[in-house]
Amino acid sequence: MLLLRRWLRRLALTLLCLVLLAVAVVVGAPWLTLPSKQGEPQIGGLRAPVSITIDDYGVPRIAAQDEHDGTMALGWLHARDRMFQMELMRRGAAGRLSEIAGPSTLRLDRFSRTLGLERRAEADFATLPPDTRNLLQAYADGVNAYIRARGRFVAPEFLLLGAPEPWKPSDSLLWGKVMGLWLSGSWRADLERAGLARLLPPDRLAEIWPRDETPGRPDQVAGNAVPAAAQHAEALPFDIAGAARLLAATPSWPSDAPLPPTASNSWALMPSRSSSGGALLANDPHLGFQAPIIWYLARIDLPGGRFLAGATSPGVPFMVIGRNQNLAWGFTTTSSDVQDVFIERLSGDQYDTPDGPQPFVTRQERIMVRGQPDDVITVRETRHGPVISDLGEAAPPGHVLAVAMANLAPNDTAAAGLHGVNRARSVAEAKEAARLITSPPQNLMMADAEGHVAMVLTGRTPIRLQGDGTMPVAGWDGAHDWVGWVAFDEMPHATDPAGGALANGNNRVEPQDSRVFLGRDWFGDWRFRRIHERLAEQEKHNAAGMAAIQNDIRSLFAADIMPALRALPAQEGAMGEALSLLTHWDGTMSADRPEPLIFNAWWREAALAILEKGGVPRGLTYGRPEFLRFALSPAGRHWCGEGERACDPLLLDALRVSLQRLMAQLGGSPRDWQWGTLHQARFEHPLLRAVPVLNRLIRMEAPTPGDDQTVSRGGMRGGDGADAYIHNQGAGLRMVADLSTPDGVWAVIATGQSGNPVSSHWDDAFPLWLGGKVMQLGPTSGLVTGSFRLRP
Repeated sequence: MLLLRRWLRRLALTLLCLVLLAVAVVVGAPWLTLPSKQGEPQIGGLRAPVSITIDDYGVPRIAAQDEHDGTMALGWLHARDRMFQMELMRRGAAGRLSEIAGPSTLRLDRFSRTLGLERRAEADFATLPPDTRNLLQAYADGVNAYIRARGRFVAPEFLLLGAPEPWKPSDSLLWGKVMGLWLSGSWRADLERAGLARLLPPDRLAEIWPRDETPGRPDQVAGNAVPAAAQHAEALPFDIAGAARLLAATPSWPSDAPLPPTASNSWALMPSRSSSGGALLANDPHLGFQAPIIWYLARIDLPGGRFLAGATSPGVPFMVIGRNQNLAWGFTTTSSDVQDVFIERLSGDQYDTPDGPQPFVTRQERIMVRGQPDDVITVRETRHGPVISDLGEAAPPGHVLAVAMANLAPNDTAAAGLHGVNRARSVAEAKEAARLITSPPQNLMMADAEGHVAMVLTGRTPIRLQGDGTMPVAGWDGAHDWVGWVAFDEMPHATDPAGGALANGNNRVEPQDSRVFLGRDWFGDWRFRRIHERLAEQEKHNAAGMAAIQNDIRSLFAADIMPALRALPAQEGAMGEALSLLTHWDGTMSADRPEPLIFNAWWREAALAILEKGGVPRGLTYGRPEFLRFALSPAGRHWCGEGERACDPLLLDALRVSLQRLMAQLGGSPRDWQWGTLHQARFEHPLLRAVPVLNRLIRMEAPTPGDDQTVSRGGMRGGDGADAYIHNQGAGLRMVADLSTPDGVWAVIATGQSGNPVSSHWDDAFPLWLGGKVMQLGPTSGLVTGSFRLRP
């Protein structure tokens, strides 16, 4: 018996040791994926040795003998620091997320497969100029060199998934396909309008998206123009339930897609407005927050004083936003309408065209789903584009819905265009390169060392035979077909303005006297006007002042709307307290003040209440700030009913409802509330955010100022839930360039350089970003924490 007890104790101890060892392996394995901080790896294909130094924030400086080797080194670094992010990007675009994530991502995979993004990227790669294809290949070679060296230890996620597949040159083009899709989402608005068309007469429907009457000039602010009602094109009757089913069956942000409805700021100053004597440029693109952010800072130095510095995006071999020795550039979304929905009439198993019935182009797509049988879908395409109604059974009987998207058109040369901008030595050269940027539609802001500044519009914009592209239209008669693209030289570009300043905040860029039609719907001009206000405060500016403007938190939207609140009759209790606070407020969205919270809760409820009063049930559309501004103007008060003060009861009731919700969440007095209690920037891992406990350990979160309409963008989740005010969209990158010196480039990203949650560079830039600070990306850094010499 004693011998048995000893044997059992030994067995128990052995089992315990094995369990502890297994736990240690599981817990410790992620640390084995951390990259080394120095070394001399050998990489086949390099033409000469490449030197890399890593600074204290994980930002690399690459010194290479030519563009090819510098690009290969960038691919090696992207794989080293962000391989899983790259993997998610290409899987999402290729419709292969469900292989690793299971059925939760099927909606996104079905959509990507229906659009055929991967097939189109492969076809586009074959048509690119040889020098661009060679650079894409060099980048892929650098990525694959790191994958071969590290295998499944390339990142923690691959410990479970296995080593990533080799990177193909065409994989890099998928990034542009995704951007082209999510930075131009007008087809969803077309379906939304189509559903509402059954409820509202055309004039009322048009007012939900009020026409923009601002000048459409990046150098000119015309004050607060009140949008007027618009004439709306005739549209076919459409079932509102069908539209809702299709919208529910396709990806939406933030539940499915990493990129939201878009926004960005950019402006450029000529030397006459610069205290340094060189042109200045600032850019902060606003996209969805995730950890890590999609941007990765880097600097590449080449012989002869040539360099590239700024923000890359893992998966892409080019500098997306930044500068070289002669030119600085940045992007904002144009908001051009480059997506239309066509209703195709069926004729048996074919569809009708002006030339008679034609067969669909069909293919089967097999989607592997983790833990479930494969999902097989049949994709049909018409002459206009993929049939999207197959995703959600949304078409009227005897019809299907096809979507035409400019970014799906063949011969997309955006990669060659961006490559050309990276090489350009002047605004004039960059403008020529921009001709090749076919997707997505963007405002390319530029400044050069000679003192020139410009904003040029890129991307294909369709020419329609008729209509404005805002509603689904008949596809069988050809009356609304696209017949070409707006010529690049006819787009409303601007160069060297008399006032020395150009700016854009996603506001209208189509001048009133324009010969071309870019689109009907535009974002409000509040950020644009505020940028010009700040620039007008002094004659000359420096880089630090430009960065300060990027962090401006005063809302001109609030200033426009506040007169309606101030005119309300006096109230008692919490209502009176809230009105008193707002009456003396200037629209500054400070994190430690109650007014931003009260205002943001109120205006959303007020917009929905006015829409409901006008015959739009809740849940069919959201209250846009542009609509609320219009509805509270003399031209739009009919939405509230009869009489000059007809809106007052709705506004007061909206304040009462919003205060009740906030009281339930926060309690106490409105004077004690703080915006930052609910408005907190949140950065989460796209997949690990679903893992309890772990998601909180690696999450980055902190109170932030600003809101949707401030220059420092504080975009929110929305809705009525506890997370309605979570700040999950905004400037994940801020960049400022001064062309007076080669060292003149400063930037910051919101998270850190690393995509590895156990790395010190996972979140080390987050405090800098919160504080509105930027880091200089000169050829050297003060503190070197890593160094490599890549050998051929």
